[in-house]
Amino acid sequence: MNFLSKLLQGIAFVPAIVNGVEGLFGHKSGADKKNTAMTLALNTIQASDAIAGKDIVDGNKFQDGLGKVIDGVVLCLNASTWSKTKAE
Repeated sequence: MNFLSKLLQGIAFVPAIVNGVEGLFGHKSGADKKNTAMTLALNTIQASDAIAGKDIVDGNKFQDGLGKVIDGVVLCLNASTWSKTKAE
């Protein structure tokens, strides 16, 4: 599997991870929830990276990019009806 398809598969799990973390740790700070989501997403992607070959050559940049993806997902969810139904 090439890296792009593996990356997209990993990113596809981010909304579910963010939703699960919010459900479990809704009372925690945003930073704590982001760290938890980052850990879960990184573990998912790193596991597939270990199976398919070492495609991630700069882990720090990859982690920074993944953090931005998580921030974007949170912005989208907070701007959607998902956020409204949780508040009601």
